[in-house]
Amino acid sequence: MSIWIAIAATAVGCYLVKLVGLLVPAHTLERPLVQKLAALLPVALLAALTAQQTFGTGQSLVLDARAAGIAAAAVALVLRAPFLVVVAAAVAVTAGVRALGG
Repeated sequence: MSIWIAIAATAVGCYLVKLVGLLVPAHTLERPLVQKLAALLPVALLAALTAQQTFGTGQSLVLDARAAGIAAAAVALVLRAPFLVVVAAAVAVTAGVRALGG
């Protein structure tokens, strides 16, 4: 039963967030600072999620094969590789390090 309460609370919360977004005056959303923050917020959240998933396990920090994959992806990004190449490099390096016992 507690799962359904959590689902209902999440649905109501999402609806309220959407409603608050619709109630914000248009002139507020047209401000340059608000537009810049709206553009950068998803990037910051994705970076935080990536860091947490890469370097965190439970309540501890870990440096394992995932870190090598992120490093390979960073190198590919610096070299301006296409997105699929970046992902493939990260996957290949992570799999290689894990195959070597890391």
